[in-house]
Amino acid sequence: MNILVPIEVRGGEVKKPSFEALGLARQLAESSGGQAIALVLSPAAESAVQAIRTAGAHLILASSDAVYGKSAAEALGREIARVAREREVGLVLFAATIAGKERSAVTAAELGVTAINDCTSIELGDGIIAERPVYAGKATQKVRSLGAVAVASIRPNYGRRADGSPESEVEAISAGITESDLRLTVESFEATTGRAVDLTEAEIIVSGGRGLGSPENFKILEDLAASIGGVVGASRAVVDAGWRPHSDQVGQTGKTVSPKLYIAVGISGAIQHLAGMSSSRNIVAINKDPNAPIFQVATYGIVGDLFEVVPRLQEEFTKVL
Repeated sequence: MNILVPIEVRGGEVKKPSFEALGLARQLAESSGGQAIALVLSPAAESAVQAIRTAGAHLILASSDAVYGKSAAEALGREIARVAREREVGLVLFAATIAGKERSAVTAAELGVTAINDCTSIELGDGIIAERPVYAGKATQKVRSLGAVAVASIRPNYGRRADGSPESEVEAISAGITESDLRLTVESFEATTGRAVDLTEAEIIVSGGRGLGSPENFKILEDLAASIGGVVGASRAVVDAGWRPHSDQVGQTGKTVSPKLYIAVGISGAIQHLAGMSSSRNIVAINKDPNAPIFQVATYGIVGDLFEVVPRLQEEFTKVL
């Protein structure tokens, strides 16, 4: 089966989850005797191609037409669907970023299928079999697509980069749209935060809740995160109180994350928060209330005063890192 992976490029750089989707695509394609095909539609296509040339694609289709710099999801989704039809692929695999899920929905609509988003695993068997969390992470849904083509997205940190693969063949393609075809144009992007890594892409997240007592106390979480190469997140209660910006919010009304390590500090574990982080690989909960709901999903739990526990954790991490 041939698998098409639309590559997400922002600020001239390939987004990390696209590398992971491409690595998974290569694994699946080779198991079925097909090819992993990367699709790069961006004015920065040349640099993006160089970045992914040994990252798993058998073939890279690229267009650097300026129209893609102004294209919103509606136009990009139509273009991706067009290429999927022309190349007769069996699966269009996106990274489940905000942009990826938006484009996957348009692509699926164009192809007349359902988008299977936020997957934590994808396999080939009798059709395409995907697993994804549902009901705020309380259950796992297994979905099988039996059509000629499927559209899915894999959560960040659930794919694996295939760096070191043989160099991909590169084929230049022509744009299938012009500016006159755009019903909505993107003029610019403005970052809402100065952090280097977005929460949805981070491998380590240290999140804080109302148990911290005040916004100033987030300094201890920032220090802990910095010592282990992580980023800081927050619960909805903290964001609603104005302690942290909305871009830091993890949960059903914030960001859905799936890091390798999620440290929840002073967070009780309301259902809307669990919906955004329960698929994390390892969850460490620190709370003085032994009955806090967060302990029900935690891999490891520490019952104690966070103002004593967090500095001790940082001290121990510093010794081994």
